[in-house]
Amino acid sequence: MKASFILKKKKFIFLFISILFSASLMATPYAYISNQLDNSISVIDIKTQKVIKTITVTGKPVGVAVNNKRSQVYISTPNGGGFAVIDINTQRKIRTVKVGGASLGIAVDAKGDRVFVADWYENTVSVFDTKRFELIKVIQVGKSPSGMMVSKDNHWLYVANRVDNSVSQIDLSTLKIINTTKVGQHPFGLSVSQSGERIYTANVESDDVSLLDASGLKKLKTIKVGGRPYATTLALNDSLLFVTNQDDSTVSVIDTKTEKVISVIEVGEKPEGISTHPDDQHVYVANWFDSNVSVIDANTLKVVDTIETGEGCRAFGLFISK
Repeated sequence: MKASFILKKKKFIFLFISILFSASLMATPYAYISNQLDNSISVIDIKTQKVIKTITVTGKPVGVAVNNKRSQVYISTPNGGGFAVIDINTQRKIRTVKVGGASLGIAVDAKGDRVFVADWYENTVSVFDTKRFELIKVIQVGKSPSGMMVSKDNHWLYVANRVDNSVSQIDLSTLKIINTTKVGQHPFGLSVSQSGERIYTANVESDDVSLLDASGLKKLKTIKVGGRPYATTLALNDSLLFVTNQDDSTVSVIDTKTEKVISVIEVGEKPEGISTHPDDQHVYVANWFDSNVSVIDANTLKVVDTIETGEGCRAFGLFISK
């Protein structure tokens, strides 16, 4: 009887510790950095600013989308024709999903119910449910779709069509395109303000950022930045827009009120993916050629840390968990 009680007590303690461990994992923000040349994902513990794990993901991983609702991360694999699914609780790859040609941009809806995958070759966006990963619909968009972003209210999906020099607005209730607007040359990454009123696109070949009004997707302004701007992120309550400039190895900082560049920050060589910490005050930049991540303090506009990752890090998308 006593032995049975002790055994039950040990099981209870083990279960309690496991629950605490899982809770601590969920409470810690992680950055998931895709290393295209290494075929891997570097998992950075944001508290310690160190890589705590490297996960093998074949297929030349590029795009990253964190689904906080389901504690999962989706990694696009252009050479694998689909995407990988990582469990945040275990930090392990749990499955792969086939899409088609060359998946690149990837995004999750605000409820965590659907994942959107842009196919660079097929000129489509495939929509999958995140429970069984069954295909819901394939949406024909412009040529070479790349960056995608969902509005906070979950009404719209915005898609940058690189070769068409345009952005498409998709109604998420009908999964149909309602607007397509011309922007700069070869748009790639984009951001949507928290209010949902403004969309910003980084245009690689015209070295500028297009500012769009969500209402009717009207182009409002063009802002010149550095050489070959690749991706964007907003910080400090959307007061600043950060833009990675590949050829200049810099990040341009735009004041979203004045719509002017107020600072240019030197980072690593060939910066690509960029994402904002949940504290809204730190910006993480994946430097492709240097294989590291620069951390920028949005208040001081200075690089405060550099984190080594795998080779050829790109991290295109929203790559930090909450």
